[in-house]
Amino acid sequence: MMNEPNTPPSMDHYYMGIAVAVRERANCKGTRVGALIVQGNRIVSTGYNGTPSGMTNCLDGGCKRCATKDFPSGSGYDLCICVHAEQNALLAAARFGISVGGATLYTTSRPCFGCTKEIIQAKVVEVVYMHEWAHPDEHWQEEYDLLQREIQLRHYAMVDPQGGWATRRGEHNVLFEKG
Repeated sequence: MMNEPNTPPSMDHYYMGIAVAVRERANCKGTRVGALIVQGNRIVSTGYNGTPSGMTNCLDGGCKRCATKDFPSGSGYDLCICVHAEQNALLAAARFGISVGGATLYTTSRPCFGCTKEIIQAKVVEVVYMHEWAHPDEHWQEEYDLLQREIQLRHYAMVDPQGGWATRRGEHNVLFEKG
């Protein structure tokens, strides 16, 4: 979505653009994700995926799950030391004593199963995402869909200029239809 000259972007475009910028710090060999939490039309927290502070970065071999590539997308999270972008945004808000109840979370990727649970528990009410994510095990997709009904999900359509770099296989470097 392009704006006319001298026309400010919509708030969704503005916030998703910031999530894309936050994603630049992501340190993962797989999908790179950026997230931010907006409360009362103000950004209260940001996060990107990577290893916990003080640990060897994923791109430097810190995460054995990512280094081996033996795991398909969405599996082996119990062996991964990386913290997801949505988790980091929630944890940063908590670290600084900021309530996120009633907030909106913007993320460059639809939250995974685990992040969805944490978003619900933190009382975030809306998630706006750019790229789709589906549970890789069809057996669990129904449960994932059921869980995601607990929050308001909105797919935001915009061109991702670095979709090839940020997504596992680069398949998302397109303009999505609003869904």
